[in-house]
Amino acid sequence: QLQLLESGGGLVQPGGSLRLSCAASGFTLDYYAVGWFRQAPGKEREGVSCIVRSDSRTAYADLVKGRFTISRDNAKNTVYLQMDSLKPEDTAVYYCAAYMRLYGSCGLSLSEYRYWGQGTQVTVSS
Repeated sequence: QLQLLESGGGLVQPGGSLRLSCAASGFTLDYYAVGWFRQAPGKEREGVSCIVRSDSRTAYADLVKGRFTISRDNAKNTVYLQMDSLKPEDTAVYYCAAYMRLYGSCGLSLSEYRYWGQGTQVTVSS
């Protein structure tokens, strides 16, 4: 069974940092693009960042550029999202997702992604 499991969410003060993890089971992420998405209460789910395994190409939403960093550990079959300088508006449930992508860039359109995790809550508040 193909599964993605997010972890690392929690409560953090503005300006703080968190690192989210997305671990895959039942398949290898070697041939997949992996993306992070988020959904705040009352808002639509939006793309945050993505990475392609073959050449580690990445993409970021403008709202998080310079603050978030996506990376992957192929040996652990895991993708990470390092979130720094967090703001209250970053509060949301964060999801990781994957679709098969061998080469080229990845996108942040929800419709491209086939496999989804259950999400992890991130709350930025003082």
